[in-house]
Amino acid sequence: MTYLKVTGEQTTWINLIDPTPIDIEGLRRNLPFIHPLNLEDILSVTERPKIDIQPDYLYITLHFPLWDANNRVSRPYEVDFVVARNILVTAHDGRMPLMVNLFNGCRDEQDVRGMMLNGTSSHAFYYIVDKLVDGIFPMLRKVDSNLRAIENNIFTSDGQVIIRDIAILRRDIISLRRIIRQQLPVADELSRMDSPLLREGLERYFDDIVDHLNRARDIIDEDFEVISSLAETADTLLSHRINGVMRILTVFSVIMLPLTFISSVYGMNIMLPLAEHPNSFWLLVGFMLILAVSMLWYFRRRKWL
Repeated sequence: MTYLKVTGEQTTWINLIDPTPIDIEGLRRNLPFIHPLNLEDILSVTERPKIDIQPDYLYITLHFPLWDANNRVSRPYEVDFVVARNILVTAHDGRMPLMVNLFNGCRDEQDVRGMMLNGTSSHAFYYIVDKLVDGIFPMLRKVDSNLRAIENNIFTSDGQVIIRDIAILRRDIISLRRIIRQQLPVADELSRMDSPLLREGLERYFDDIVDHLNRARDIIDEDFEVISSLAETADTLLSHRINGVMRILTVFSVIMLPLTFISSVYGMNIMLPLAEHPNSFWLLVGFMLILAVSMLWYFRRRKWL
């Protein structure tokens, strides 16, 4: 709910933080050439990045990953841009520190303001997008670090903990992959667009953004393959451990079966061998003990234990 503005020698940057209908109405009065549908889009959440080409401006929605510490996953963070002649409008909810710091630096530091706003609005747009795209790579390096930690601990740590860590990291990688992949068509269109607003010596600059996004996509695709392989390895190890437990339980069940049968038979109220013998109890206990030890020895010899 903040309407901020900073002006350079050639370009004015209007920054809307968590805009309200009142802010949008003020933007409509100041910039009447913006289409009402695009003004509505600023207030709503757009599920996928997009670009609208209008005669007097470009309306661009981009998504960048923002770390959600509570849920341990990267969420898409929407930034809306209006690029017009000598005017750049950005709209976002203010949760991304990088975006907030970019505007504060432009407002408070003359050198940064000159670098961003002494040129065209398309140059200011490129500068912001380039910084936001570069902000993806520290997140990718963190993902790589988490992958290495899982690789180092997968054979030594508790299986349940490893599976939980893999599931959390896999969800984050899938989210990052979706965010990055959805950016590429819009960035590619910007690099090829034949618009006077962007054809001001910036062709190679937007090609550089496409290259960075392609590199980020390659990294996250590789991470996805690695985490999928680690998930399969963890499932195999857990299945092996479960099979080991089931094998031991099965052996004990087989050992107890004849012992249970003997004790059940001698629990019947009928005449049985040794039933009248004064040491019948200890004879039966000894026989059952010898039977159990013999079965354990046999299972051990067959390497079933």
